[in-house]
Amino acid sequence: MASELSDADLLSAHVTGDPDAFGLLFARHRDRLWAVALRTCGHPEVAADGLQEGVAAAFRRADSFRGEAAVTTWLHRIVVNACLDRLRAEKVRRAEPLPDDLDEAGRAPRATVGTELDPAEQELVAERRRQVLDALATLPAAQRAAVVLVDMEGYSVAEVAQILECAEGTVKSRCSRGRARLAVLLAPLLGDDDVTTPTRPSGNPPAPPDVGPMTSRGPPAGTATVD
Repeated sequence: MASELSDADLLSAHVTGDPDAFGLLFARHRDRLWAVALRTCGHPEVAADGLQEGVAAAFRRADSFRGEAAVTTWLHRIVVNACLDRLRAEKVRRAEPLPDDLDEAGRAPRATVGTELDPAEQELVAERRRQVLDALATLPAAQRAAVVLVDMEGYSVAEVAQILECAEGTVKSRCSRGRARLAVLLAPLLGDDDVTTPTRPSGNPPAPPDVGPMTSRGPPAGTATVD
């Protein structure tokens, strides 16, 4: 079955003319690509445009894939670059708070078996998410992309260097500057005793608290359409 094929096999099948292969490949990684686009752009409409442009570029340029990195790395590189291009082109500088329903615009939430937050805890989690996303939106686009990919999506520095097509030292520098800025903006949040942050080497500001996955609605309808 096509759904059991590897990412590389699906991409290869697309290149050789399979009309369904690319759609299956995109569906497999749609949620994570949307979450990265949304967190990088900081606004659903801009993220949707960036993701659409990135997916269209990947569709057209599939024959350029040489297997030097994982297909997911290649897809993220194209989508992130499309988002950064969109930010640069539109000179997006959001000063107003992100919309309250931003957390409903991405991935499905992870369910915790046997536990359910009460309304007060749900509101606290939602408020923390808004604070982190608002803070992310203040970072320069390149710093934001590095922090999102390393600290929020869990990619290694080496993988992010491939995605952003820069040196590993550049990724580390962008993350360091971005974390320092976020540490100031999120000082009250990071100071809470019940907030758990990833362990970082001594001397580095803590990474932003995980805002959790985005929710089930996903990217706007039509995002996967390519010409």
